[in-house]
Amino acid sequence: MVCKGDTTPEPTLRVRGFEIYKGVLDASAQAVMISDLREVMRLAPPFSPDTPYGKPMSVRMTSAGEYGWYSDATGYRYENRHPLGTKWPPIPESALKVWQQVAGVARAPESCLINFYGEGAKMGMHRDTDEADMHWPVVSISLGDDGLFRMGGEQRKGTTDTLWLNSGDVVVIGGAARKAYHGVDRIRFGSCGLLPRGGRVNVTLRVVT
Repeated sequence: MVCKGDTTPEPTLRVRGFEIYKGVLDASAQAVMISDLREVMRLAPPFSPDTPYGKPMSVRMTSAGEYGWYSDATGYRYENRHPLGTKWPPIPESALKVWQQVAGVARAPESCLINFYGEGAKMGMHRDTDEADMHWPVVSISLGDDGLFRMGGEQRKGTTDTLWLNSGDVVVIGGAARKAYHGVDRIRFGSCGLLPRGGRVNVTLRVVT
């Protein structure tokens, strides 16, 4: 269950139940996390999975933790090994620190999904429903170029709201928003100097079991 504690900060704003925390990570903390993620990517190289519909995703991804998110012709799911057959690396402490700061739950995440958005990449409207218990929140960390985040409701069609997420922002998806559709329409490529070649990294922490 989600239990906001006395030490959990209040979000900067709430949109459709999504809790947005602006500027959680300063420049130094962002650099540390990028360094940690590079080590994860060295041990578990990023890949571009296919959707169940046979189309490759425009983002490249990898994972850390006990489980990694995966997709192919058989569907969306979590796997305990990288496609190369190796175990996923541990979740970086820098990411766990953010979870502890904003998630408002005692349980630790079991999966850290790392998505890289290059120029022209986006993420269609979707819901995070592959976890066994959707009472646990999802914590999403933005690094690098600005991303236009779209938030809807429990139906794919309907009205939506958008918000530009900047490097260092964090979104907590919990409560009613846990079943809401959301996605990233586009990135503002080259808007941030955190990644020398541009692009956006999204780190998503989740409880899987």
